[in-house]
Amino acid sequence: QVQLVESGGGLVQAGGSLRLSCAASGRTFSSYVMGWFRQAPGTERVFVASIGWSTYYADAVKGRFTISRDNAKNTLSLQMNSLKPEDTAVYYCAAGPEYYSSNPSRKETYDYWGQGTQVTVSS
Repeated sequence: QVQLVESGGGLVQAGGSLRLSCAASGRTFSSYVMGWFRQAPGTERVFVASIGWSTYYADAVKGRFTISRDNAKNTLSLQMNSLKPEDTAVYYCAAGPEYYSSNPSRKETYDYWGQGTQVTVSS
C-alpha cells in the first residue's frame, strides 16, 4: 500500500513558476513508476509527466516542466516554469508498480493516487 500527499499548489501569474511535491509512504518507493496528471474542470484527467527507468512529458509541458524524484526521501517533484493559464488544473501524483512500464502516460498504469493540489495561473 502506498499513500501519496501532494503539496505546493497555489495561485501564480502567467509566466511564473511553482514547484509541486508529493510525499510517498512505503519502503518500495524506488521501485515504482511515478507520474503527475492534471484535471481541469469539466475535462478528463490527463498525463503530465512520469519518471521510472526514463522520463516522459506531455507535449503541452515539454521544455517547461521538469519531473524529479528523491528516493532517499520518498519524494516526487514537479518544477513548473513559464506557466500559462491553460496549466490551471488540479494536479495529481500517482504511483504504479511497473518501474519499466512501457505505458507511463496511461492512467491504468498507476494503482495509487494522491488527493490532488490546485494550481491556478492567472492571465
